[in-house]
Amino acid sequence: MKYIILGASAAGISAAKTLRELEPSSEIVVISHDTFVYSRCMLHHLISGERPIEKLNFIEKDFFKNNNMVWISGKKIKKLNSSNKEILLDDNRTLSFDKLLIATGSSSFIPPVKNLREAKNVFGLRNLEDAEAIKEKSQVAKAILIIGAGLVGIDAALGLIEKDISISIVELSDRILPLQLDKKAAAEYENLFKEKAVQIITGTSVEEILVDEQNNVIGAKLNNGQKITCDMIVVAAGVRPNVDFIDEKEISLDRGIVINEKCETSAKDVYAAGDVCGRSPIWPIAVKQGKVAAYNMAGKEKYCDDNFAYRNSMNFLGLDTISIGISEACDESYSVDILDDNYTYKKIISKDGIIYGALLQGDTSYAGVLTYLIKNKIDISKINKCIFDIDYADFFNIKPNGEYEYITG
Repeated sequence: MKYIILGASAAGISAAKTLRELEPSSEIVVISHDTFVYSRCMLHHLISGERPIEKLNFIEKDFFKNNNMVWISGKKIKKLNSSNKEILLDDNRTLSFDKLLIATGSSSFIPPVKNLREAKNVFGLRNLEDAEAIKEKSQVAKAILIIGAGLVGIDAALGLIEKDISISIVELSDRILPLQLDKKAAAEYENLFKEKAVQIITGTSVEEILVDEQNNVIGAKLNNGQKITCDMIVVAAGVRPNVDFIDEKEISLDRGIVINEKCETSAKDVYAAGDVCGRSPIWPIAVKQGKVAAYNMAGKEKYCDDNFAYRNSMNFLGLDTISIGISEACDESYSVDILDDNYTYKKIISKDGIIYGALLQGDTSYAGVLTYLIKNKIDISKINKCIFDIDYADFFNIKPNGEYEYITG
């Protein structure tokens, strides 16, 4: 059996490792545009200079050799012919496969803002080349504008914050990290960034990029009329799945590759996992999907029925925060419990005895219990105690053999 895996990040490496465990003698070929295996979550450390490229690697040395795999690096996929089970590389080589996993990830999306796509010194932050380009330019730049204050935008700011460079962040939402935090939790981080002289502008958007005669960035005009001077821009306003080599007549697409719970695509013997699927773009889910795909590629049925991806842990500028599920009540039918003092901020959102979301800032020790309750939709309505004091003992008995038993009644 010949397996080909497209992509060598979280999903691709997870699938490769699992396949080798399940199929000790099968042929496994991993193809990637990258020439290094690295964690995208760590790119800001490369920008800051805290870590060299080698320290971003998340696999052991000689991983491919030790696992008897072929790694074709520095190559892009030009075309996929799923019916003939062939892929065409950008060097015009054609490779055949028995089963294929697409784990090509995603790339930064540059929105159609006037001059943004044409201007020089505009960067995304999605791959190693992006991070290296940002690091190099930041050595001579005087002012940088970051468009978007989600996790990628904040990572970009953290990578640049100790450099001698002015940083401005523009976010369309009314707060930074709008998908993870509420106004209160976001404000704590905003204050910490402001203490580091980072300018944060929320509730507005970039209307036009200002350029000189050579098309170099010299500033940006916001939709409120404000102008920001900058000679470098990082765009963190979303991603697009890397599916340009796919014919939609062969494989169904909907904001990414459509997969079922077995990570199968609409094409026979073709699977997909990770960011390219356009689902929850976080590392643990990509790893899980890669593993599930590998099992099914090897003919061992496995389902990815647990896509609980709504947990984000962050520690920016020394402040710990964990966001689980929703961060705001959907409507007035939800109950919101808040515990707020000078050291911690805790918020739990529930409805009809089921917890749907929680925020923990400062003290995150309760995160494990809340993650379990939210993920499994455990009914807490019969527990007569403060919602912030509930623990595992309220839901489990210990059997005589020492095994935990869930209390259902």
